[in-house]
Amino acid sequence: MLEILQNLLGQMAFMNPDFTYKNVIMIVIACVFLFLAIRMEFEPLLLVPIAFGMLLVNIYPDIMIPIEDSETGAGGLLYYFYLLDEWAILPSLIFLGVGAMTDFGPLIANPKSFLLGAAAQFGIFAAYFGALLAAAMGWADFSDKAAAAISIIGGADGPTSIFLAGKLGQTKYLGPIAVAAYSYMALVPLIQPPIMKAFTTKKERAIKMEQLRPVSKLERVLFPIVVTIVVCLILPTTAPLVGMLMLGNLFRESGVVRQLTETASNALMYIVVILLGTSVGATTSAKAFLNTDTIFIVILGLIAFAFGTLAGVLFGKLMCALTKGKVNPLIGSAGVSAVPMAARVSQKVGAEEDPTNFLLMHAMGPNVAGVIGTAVAAGTFMAIFGVM
Repeated sequence: MLEILQNLLGQMAFMNPDFTYKNVIMIVIACVFLFLAIRMEFEPLLLVPIAFGMLLVNIYPDIMIPIEDSETGAGGLLYYFYLLDEWAILPSLIFLGVGAMTDFGPLIANPKSFLLGAAAQFGIFAAYFGALLAAAMGWADFSDKAAAAISIIGGADGPTSIFLAGKLGQTKYLGPIAVAAYSYMALVPLIQPPIMKAFTTKKERAIKMEQLRPVSKLERVLFPIVVTIVVCLILPTTAPLVGMLMLGNLFRESGVVRQLTETASNALMYIVVILLGTSVGATTSAKAFLNTDTIFIVILGLIAFAFGTLAGVLFGKLMCALTKGKVNPLIGSAGVSAVPMAARVSQKVGAEEDPTNFLLMHAMGPNVAGVIGTAVAAGTFMAIFGVM
């Protein structure tokens, strides 16, 4: 009986010599994320699986043990989920679902939205050079490829961040990068409004934009085909992301594959979110997460996201001036890739000045353009480093 009790005690998590105060810190952080997701409703579809994966791996690290380190010859459950991240399968499937769920009509109706989406990508380059500076000053140990992988956080695009980190071989940073990207996506309603209000006037925030023109079905069907051809011919490495995004949208707009559209935007999307979220959360073990490099990644991500928002708003102000007040600068902040959260924030901040002001559809144009722009930025980095 005594031996049985000793075995039971020996199996407890806190009896493991590798279980330290750092694990306790990560468990607390996981619980904070769960609170934000459940109580505050900050993007619960993202934060709940991420936080729970974080909770599991810091209680039972073997749930992420690689096959080669396992005494039984089998890896941990979440390790197999993680391989799908590393192989770029789950990020690509997320883009398929996003394409099937998203109306590209506002972008087609107002092509100038591409410029706002491009401007918001400034945050990516701010993070890239910030990471290189941190490495040059000896504050962190980032290579050029690591800096590129970290920089995509500035686009507030979790799947693309995971995709690029895997392609550039920066898997040791994949966890912090993904958690930072998804956390900032979830915190868009807290981070963006102060920046938007600080750099716009009440008069600018109250601008009402003209109703978008109707978009024909032919335009909607041709758009994903043309974008795929043009972008993938120039940057073939973007095919997994841009191709899946446009395929999902073609499902939606063609009108002949309703079953595929429903599957991609509902059942498949939710399955992928569960697998990706828990596996991303499970990369945040205390040993891997609580270090100086991770702190810099989180800080750089926040700075990059703020810069991206600011660049979008300032370019929106420029377009407002050039069009003599026909463009509300608030829609520029939606140029980051957080779809559709950033567009909703533009609508909310505009409605605070004038409840009759409806900016959501106008903001969706830059928002969708930002998704494409971030994927193009990732493809550009892969081309620079010769990664296929």
